[in-house]
Amino acid sequence: MNIKIIGVGKLKEKYFKAGIAEYAKRLGRYCKFEIVEVPDEKAPESLSQAEMDEVMAKEGARILDKIKDREYVYALAIKGKERTSEEFAKEINKLTTYGHSDITFVIGGSLGLSPAVLKRADTQISFGRFTLPHQLMRLVLSEQIYRAFTIINGLPYHK
Repeated sequence: MNIKIIGVGKLKEKYFKAGIAEYAKRLGRYCKFEIVEVPDEKAPESLSQAEMDEVMAKEGARILDKIKDREYVYALAIKGKERTSEEFAKEINKLTTYGHSDITFVIGGSLGLSPAVLKRADTQISFGRFTLPHQLMRLVLSEQIYRAFTIINGLPYHK
């Protein structure tokens, strides 16, 4: 099984890198886990809607370039469906049972995901209505993927 997180922008903070590295190491017993970073589009603080759309479109094109046809794609979006950890684990387990061995999660840039990326996604997932920094979301998502595998395998970590 292959699990990939595509994120916009570079991960800079050492403590996020360390946390993600720990979960990546733990996930190694269950899957091939990788994080792919695509460059964020440089933009001034205040943008018109057209400029925002252009930034999202450029970042979206970079994201779509990293997704293969066979991949099952989760787009992280505030308007996505919220799941419990147990529901998420059950969903991952079901996907792998029915032939989806390549699962990709997409975390957009500061403006979110382009309509093209949302259209390509097989499903949208939300971790609540909070807006979280993208670097932190990578860590939280890595932990939840690990938690899902511990639930699937009946390990005590998830309690």
